Amino acid sequence: MVKQISKQKEFTRIFIVDDHPVFREGLAGLANHQPDYTVCGQADSAHEALAEIERLKPTLVLVDISLPGRSGLELIKDVQAAQPGVAVLVISMHDEMLYAERVLRAGGRGYIMKQEGPEKIVQAIRTVLAGQIYLSGKMSTRILDSFSPHRARAASPIGQLTDRQLEILELTGQGKDSHTIARRLHLSSKTVDAHRTNIREKLGLKNYTELISYAARWVATQSSAPQEAEELLRATARRR
Repeated sequence: MVKQISKQKEFTRIFIVDDHPVFREGLAGLANHQPDYTVCGQADSAHEALAEIERLKPTLVLVDISLPGRSGLELIKDVQAAQPGVAVLVISMHDEMLYAERVLRAGGRGYIMKQEGPEKIVQAIRTVLAGQIYLSGKMSTRILDSFSPHRARAASPIGQLTDRQLEILELTGQGKDSHTIARRLHLSSKTVDAHRTNIREKLGLKNYTELISYAARWVATQSSAPQEAEELLRATARRR
């Protein structure tokens, strides 16, 4: 008697980190709708995500930049230190011109903005899983252009900030004081104040009142929720 052994299909395991439940649910539906992907876990914070990623060992992590506690950039660094083989793709509402290079330096494999929609997100996932870097055409051109010796590089003031300083600028713009920022980032208040002084000097601001006003205006331009993307992804999840 011949035994028939059925092969169980192996799926690419994906872990999602995003603090917007609607977008996270839609993204999970989009991934699970693909014939070769399965979402093995989700988290809404970097702290929760790191422990789960170490436990579940996904092939790919999809992560947002803005997360409670540690940022997505810090999570990428943590993941690469703990599990260097895990690919990370950032899906965020933040401007790729400011964050994409930072993501690549941190060890991420790609960057796509949430506003791009489901089809482009799937394309980005497949590109990263194929071992390639995913960026928009505009961003790829900019990075390649940066290697040209003839290019006059005119970095924006915010582009001169370190990852930590950018994180503190965002929290300042959200109305957080030094003590709150220090607790959230596990730093001393003196360290936060020193960072804020350096931020103010790099941005050419005269005092902390100007810094707070500048940060608030900048956060306002960054924080418009990607409602269209959330609705598209949620609709995809419902069609499954």
